[in-house]
Amino acid sequence: MVTFDDFAKIDIRVAEVTKVESFSKARKPAYKLWLNFGEELGVKKSSAQITEYYNPSDLIGKQVLAVVNFPPRQIADFMSEVLVLGVYAQQGVVLVQPDFPVEKGDRLG
Repeated sequence: MVTFDDFAKIDIRVAEVTKVESFSKARKPAYKLWLNFGEELGVKKSSAQITEYYNPSDLIGKQVLAVVNFPPRQIADFMSEVLVLGVYAQQGVVLVQPDFPVEKGDRLG
């Protein structure tokens, strides 16, 4: 069982999607995302398998939640620096996002 102290070690922050590219070298359909976490963390990259529900143009400017303190992960020729959070729905992954606009870099609390 996970304790609250275990959960508290995970740093989950809000970012704004600033750039999206198709990721043709990924094994499963995915996008390369560039995420702006604000002044403290800056821009980080992530690979996300979210192609079922989202088009690249729909993602620009969208706020998402991401884990920022996992180690980077090499995916094909791309270094994914953060883990974007989503829910596995019947048709594909749905992004987790704030209901209202918040500051980039705000922490999940």
